Amino acid sequence: MVITETKLKGAFVIELDRFEDGRGFFACAWSDREFGAAGLNTSFVESNVAFNKKKGTLRGMHYQLPPYDQAKLVRCTRGSIYDVIIDLRRGSPTFKQWFAIQMSADNHRLLYVPGEFAHGYLTLDDNTEMFYQTSSYYAPEHGRGVRWNDPAFNIFWPADPLVIIDRDREYEDFS
Repeated sequence: MVITETKLKGAFVIELDRFEDGRGFFACAWSDREFGAAGLNTSFVESNVAFNKKKGTLRGMHYQLPPYDQAKLVRCTRGSIYDVIIDLRRGSPTFKQWFAIQMSADNHRLLYVPGEFAHGYLTLDDNTEMFYQTSSYYAPEHGRGVRWNDPAFNIFWPADPLVIIDRDREYEDFS
C-alpha cells in the first residue's frame, strides 16, 4: 500500500498495491505495522457501514469531542462519494482547512482521518455504501458537527445536497 499524507498534517490517502492476475487482484488494505510506521493510530474499536439510497445524499460534517475523538479509516465499498475532512485542531497550522477526495468502489482508495477532524461526504451515485473503522466508540453525548456550507471553511462541493437531515443542515456557524 502507498500511504500519502494530504495537505492536512496527520490525514492520509491510502492507495492499494494491487497484485493482479486472471482472477482479479489482491491487496492489503490494513497493516498495523505499516500504519504504525507512518504514525497513524492503529487501535480501531468499531467498524461501521453507512448505506445511502440516493445520489446527492450528504452526511456530515461530524466529529466527537476529546477524549472521545475518533480517528477513522474510511472506504467506499459501493458507488462513489466526494469525501471531505476539516482540521479542527486549534493549535494546528492547518486549522479550519479542508481536504476532499473522490472515493469509489472502483478506485479502492481509503482515507485516514485523524481525531479532532470533522468528516462528511456527498454521494455521487445511488445505492452508495461506506465502510469505516473508528478508534473510539460512538459517544452521542460528545458528538458535534459543523455545517457543510459554513463560510468559515468555504468548502467546494461538486453539487448541492438533495438529501440531508435537519441536524446537518442547521448547525450554527463555526466560531
